[in-house]
Amino acid sequence: MPQLDTSTWLITIMSMIITLFIMFQLKVSKHCFPDNPEPKLTTTSKPTTPWEEKWTKIYFPLSLPL
Repeated sequence: MPQLDTSTWLITIMSMIITLFIMFQLKVSKHCFPDNPEPKLTTTSKPTTPWEEKWTKIYFPLSLPL
């Protein structure tokens, strides 16, 4: 039974790693990144509901007269 020749494995693995690194660098260099990324300013408006203006002392039992 012949033995497996592993003398070329180092060259193969190293060339594969270098090739993948170069391909990744080329892929990243072609990507368009935004010039100045800034967070969006969101303004939250308070929703108006019809029952907000109808509060009376009935809803506040602690404020009722003794």
